[in-house]
Parts: sequence; C-alpha cells; structure tokens
Amino acid sequence: MAVAPGVLNGRKRILVILFSMFTKTAMSALRALIYLAARPEPFAIESHRRIAEQLGESPTYMAKVAGLLVKAAILHAEKGVNGGVRLSRPANQITLLDVIESCQGAVVGDYCRPGRDPQTTCGFHHAAEELQNAITGVLRKWTIARVMAPPKKSARPVGLPCIVFANGRDASRPGVPLLIGGPPE
Repeated sequence: MAVAPGVLNGRKRILVILFSMFTKTAMSALRALIYLAARPEPFAIESHRRIAEQLGESPTYMAKVAGLLVKAAILHAEKGVNGGVRLSRPANQITLLDVIESCQGAVVGDYCRPGRDPQTTCGFHHAAEELQNAITGVLRKWTIARVMAPPKKSARPVGLPCIVFANGRDASRPGVPLLIGGPPE
C-alpha cells in the first residue's frame, strides 16, 4: 500500500491510498498491450524499444515484460533487424487474467491445502475461496479491448491521474497516447 498526494478540485489537498494487487511488471504489460492494441495496425510489429519510449519505461525492462507476454502467447515475437513484437490475438480475446498470470503467476490463494473436504474447513477458508473465485472471475471477464473503451462520462476527478493511461509521474515522460476520459490534465 502506498500513499500519494493529490489535489481535489484544484484547492483541497487530499491523500489517496493506492492499494495495488498488480505488480509493476503486470501494470507495464497492461500498458504495453493497450499501446499495441490502440495503434492503427495493432498486428504490426513494434520494437520493445519503441514501446518503452512511448510508455516512459526502460527498454531493458520492457524487453523483460515483452518476453513474459511472448512466453504466455499474448504477444508474438519476430526476430531480426526489423523484429519486435505484435499482438498474437485481438484485444477482445486477451483478458486481464491472461496478463496478470503471465507476469505474476497463477492467481492462487494460499489459504488452504487443495483436496480438503469442504465439510471440515472453517468459514474463513470458504470466504477466502469465494474471494479468489470473485477476483479471477472479474479478471477473466475484462479484456484489453474493454479496458480501452471510453468511459460513459468524459469527466474524471481532478488530481487523480489514471495509472494505466498515463504514467502519473512526470509530464515530460509520455504515457499511453490515448485520450480516454478526456484530454490529459
């Protein structure tokens, strides 16, 4: 859990508690996939260096992230001088669960040993299993295409930058060049 300063309506200073169940690698993978899917030709080859440049990430780190996505068959790699990566399937067929598991491993709770009789486990273990099923269900339901869809309303709270569509660190470093939810602040 991290605490980040923010501004509400340009006047009042607030603290925003950011709780993230996703690693930096998973968030970088999500941003890279959105970048690739948003291009006019989403199945065209793009170098990991170009992706890193567009997202304000290290090329070495982006190569690692791309490697994880290739290994999971979310991206397809092309070798050679004009090599790089491209989406291996349409954005509406890539789930957040696919992305998270490619970067963080299987979403598994460690609350109980498998194969235990449900009649002999306590209520906590039943609740934890239900929570895990809910989390994986939501991640399985949401696709890259669905995440990219514009919001129903264009206004976002002032001072709460989106951590997916902009890097939220420094205005001089680019984020994913998408205008989702209105122009950047």
